[in-house]
Amino acid sequence: MNLWGKLRKEFVHAFALPPAESTFALEDLALLEQVARVITRRGMALPALLFLESLGPLNFLGSQVLHGLRPFLELVCDATEMERLAVLLERRDSVSRLIAIIQEQATSPA
Repeated sequence: MNLWGKLRKEFVHAFALPPAESTFALEDLALLEQVARVITRRGMALPALLFLESLGPLNFLGSQVLHGLRPFLELVCDATEMERLAVLLERRDSVSRLIAIIQEQATSPA
């Protein structure tokens, strides 16, 4: 194999994106529904939707902020749920799923 063939073989997947994860585990969906329920119960559905829509592409950075603020958030929230939420927000499709759940809960009769 020539040099070009070796380089091509090594870099064939250098810029490839991982496949989109289309399915959520049941506990992940339950966590997203719990977050959406807290948001809609407090009447913050519209501001949350605006925030999530505008910062949707930055979901990975938001998850890293949750990882960084974990010591402080442990005082007011369950640490394991906050960790699960941070890991869940690392997925590209999690924000769009959370938006859909908030919209569904905000429009459904209480």
